[in-house]
Amino acid sequence: MSFPKDFLWGGAIAANQYEGAWLEGGKQPNVTDVLVGIMSRQPGIAWNDETKKYELKLDPDKVYLSHEAVDGYHRYREDLKLMKGMGFNSFRTSIAWGRIYPNGDEEEPNQEGIEFYRDMFRCMRELEMEPVITLSHYETPLHLVTEYGGWRDPRLIEYWKRYVTTVFREFSDLVHMWLTFNEVNNAFRIPLVAAGVLTVNDPKDPSDPIGSTTNQDIWDAYHNILVANAWTVKIGHEICADNQVGCMLTSSNVATYPYNCDPQNVFGALETQRMANFYFGDPFCLGIIPTYLNKVWKKQGVTVVFTEEERELIRKYTVDFFSFSYYRSGTYDAEFEMSGDTGGLTGRTNPYLKDKAPEPWKWPVDPEGIRYTLNVLYDRYHLPLYIVENGVGLDEDLDENGEIHDTFRCHYIDEHLRNVHKALEDGVDCRGYLYWGPIDVVSAGTGEMKKRYGFVYVDRFNDGHGTLERRIKDSYYHYKEIIESNGEVLLKEE
Repeated sequence: MSFPKDFLWGGAIAANQYEGAWLEGGKQPNVTDVLVGIMSRQPGIAWNDETKKYELKLDPDKVYLSHEAVDGYHRYREDLKLMKGMGFNSFRTSIAWGRIYPNGDEEEPNQEGIEFYRDMFRCMRELEMEPVITLSHYETPLHLVTEYGGWRDPRLIEYWKRYVTTVFREFSDLVHMWLTFNEVNNAFRIPLVAAGVLTVNDPKDPSDPIGSTTNQDIWDAYHNILVANAWTVKIGHEICADNQVGCMLTSSNVATYPYNCDPQNVFGALETQRMANFYFGDPFCLGIIPTYLNKVWKKQGVTVVFTEEERELIRKYTVDFFSFSYYRSGTYDAEFEMSGDTGGLTGRTNPYLKDKAPEPWKWPVDPEGIRYTLNVLYDRYHLPLYIVENGVGLDEDLDENGEIHDTFRCHYIDEHLRNVHKALEDGVDCRGYLYWGPIDVVSAGTGEMKKRYGFVYVDRFNDGHGTLERRIKDSYYHYKEIIESNGEVLLKEE
């Protein structure tokens, strides 16, 4: 009744939320460096009428917590030892593209960045943790966006190929599990960070750079990213036969339920799944461009043309596995406008879900949704699945004894993992659970420290003050017990 004996137990973070040192070690700014949070509408860049380009212009009245984050750049060794203390056999983080190629379009890589990641990955191996490494986690070098418009420009394919070739050659002796583009299916909700795309050269609204991005820009980025993803698989396999290259999509949206059995809502839920997830998943995993996109492109008045060579590349070089994030489910009702954030899309409140996270975020908790998502994805793609993000953000601080008793987090994990096990019994090939995020990091969505996910508390706060001291929460020992028993402790409690 336990999980598979080689199941990956671990946690996941991202460079832009953990490392800090945003201009240290040769690194130059990336897209998340100019945002307080990725859902914010006003990035710290401004249009220059003389140069006809966007330039870095941070708001002096804002606190950009990610610039120092939780100082992981200098503390990763001690943090990884804390992770190993829970029994982790895997750990996910990302490579900040701008540490390897600071502006993104250089001919030669930054050796200091290479040495930084080599030491980090070596440390993981010394601690017997499998490195699970994301190549692009909301970290497109800012220069590529302000100079070229980001992924809307096909020149980024060549810059990307240079970057991934360097990374594979440098680290394939240490890393064999690679994720390409983190949650890139968020391209239409957060185009600047998810797809690294921005209208340049006379934007329609210079005061709102994100809002000036057009549908054509985003579909051009879609086109180029699909080609780049296929090249990544090809290059990764050619450089090292042991490399496994997978995609990573936000898949909370797969668990979009029709609000009722009205056929309009049933089909609307299907269309939401398609345009929130499968439009990227199908090319990545099946090697096909979905035919329903022809209707979408016609309706939006855009032109997207793949050459026969590009289609063949996409068809031939599909990913080895599918990894995803799941936080919560949503509902579709044609009479109700859907909204969303980093947790996924939401619609009408689901009356059957009684459990929800505490104030102030109050995300609905749907553990059965992760089982549903695993089954849908496996039925569709028949690829190994890895859950590389699942967790709950809470507003918490040390009590008078210097402790945090995060019982709700323990409850959240237990219920989701029990449903992961049910999916395994359903026949799903799920091979890992990497909790987001095992140490408190800067929230991607809100750009604050108040929203904490970790098993390890970090003394840092929204205004930027704090000692950065690490403290273990109750959930640390709870997750440790789960891992030590390979999940059996959960099943005995059912």
